[in-house]
Amino acid sequence: MSVETAADKTKLWRSADGITILIFALTLGCLCAFVPALAAQSSPSSNTQSQPAQTQPAKSDAIPDAPSAVQPPSATPEPPPIPRPEEKKPVERDPWTNQPINKPATTDAASTPSDASAPPAMPSVKTVPPGSSARRTSGDDQLQTLIKVHTNFVQVPVTVRNSDGRMVDGLLSTDFVVKENGVPQKLTFFSADPFALSVAVVLDQGMPDTAVQKVNQTFSSLVGAFAPYDEISLYTYSSTVSQVSDFGAPTQKLTALLNQMKTQHGHSNGPPMLGGPLANGPIINGVPVGSPTEPVNTPPKEAHVLNDAILQAALSLSKRDRTRRKIIFVISDGRELGSKASYSDVLRLLLSNEIEVKAVAVEAAALPIYGKLERLHLPGQGYGNLLPKYTWATGGGAPYSELSRSAIEDTYAQAMSEARNQYTLGYTPSRPKTPTTSAKREIEVLVDRPGLKISAKDGYYPAPAAR
Repeated sequence: MSVETAADKTKLWRSADGITILIFALTLGCLCAFVPALAAQSSPSSNTQSQPAQTQPAKSDAIPDAPSAVQPPSATPEPPPIPRPEEKKPVERDPWTNQPINKPATTDAASTPSDASAPPAMPSVKTVPPGSSARRTSGDDQLQTLIKVHTNFVQVPVTVRNSDGRMVDGLLSTDFVVKENGVPQKLTFFSADPFALSVAVVLDQGMPDTAVQKVNQTFSSLVGAFAPYDEISLYTYSSTVSQVSDFGAPTQKLTALLNQMKTQHGHSNGPPMLGGPLANGPIINGVPVGSPTEPVNTPPKEAHVLNDAILQAALSLSKRDRTRRKIIFVISDGRELGSKASYSDVLRLLLSNEIEVKAVAVEAAALPIYGKLERLHLPGQGYGNLLPKYTWATGGGAPYSELSRSAIEDTYAQAMSEARNQYTLGYTPSRPKTPTTSAKREIEVLVDRPGLKISAKDGYYPAPAAR
């Protein structure tokens, strides 16, 4: 019984010893886990004093830790500063492919686009200066090309009026037929668009003083008849020709020049004084004081050099651009006497350079009966009125015959409007291979409409053949 009792005691001891070891092991394991945690809680206060804390950037997707009872919660990091609008530099992308556009670096803030999706910059638009006009239309370009390519290109400005004398518009190129020396020509240019004008204004100061003063009061209306893109030169004549101004726009300078000319006077009315006490001063016994013999009185010789004035204006116009319409605008009574140039020579120059003469007939030339005597030529007395010959031959039509100041003023605007808005026909004539003459070529313009009247030049002189 003792033996069994001892054995049983041994087993019981071993069992209790194993339980004790197990409990000790569990206790030791719990202590090993608790001691490091306790050390971790007590260590930050000392570590913060020994070394600076290193802050890690907070991530936007991290979950913040719960507040600790031992350590206060760390300060929330401040968000990064938001850039100002002018500091934004978005990537510019192509509006079609949505691909980034590589552009060279620049320091100009104004050149940085404010919108990344903005379309490419539009091309720059060119403007014309104020007071000018864009005259380079498609018709002008075609005319310029024809002139350069075909040196013998012929322009024919045409005015079409109805039975009431009003201009007719709306005609087409198929309504016109142009014949040169009786042979129909093929039109290569047609335009009803208005043209810029190069105008030489010729003023007659050899008329009676009443007529000169009447014309002087119309100068403001004369300037107003032109467009800003026209160019005007000014000439005066009596016994000689004077160029007052070269070609330029109708600006204040032209107005000032015309205002200065208002002080000019024409010749006195009536026949010259050849006898009497006021002819040669005091007379004793029929002999002038201080003169041994009686003088012979002769009237002063008048001169009205209309041909010379038109010639000088035509020489200046011949140097202007051919795409402009060239006009000589004469304000005169049409008398011609004493010119060095003849009518035929001046007309040849006009037709060779496509220059048109328009005129305002004043004073005696405006009288209806005077028009019937316009072709009368008295030996030694010159021509009574040479203006109609110039205007009809060059396509300017009949001169405007006006007597009153208001009628003359209205004529200026009408004449320039007609010159600007003529139909323009053009063709390149067929030439013989070996031209033997430079004689005048006759031109006839017909329109396929009944009851219409046409004004066009009656011919031209061909350019000399190149050698």
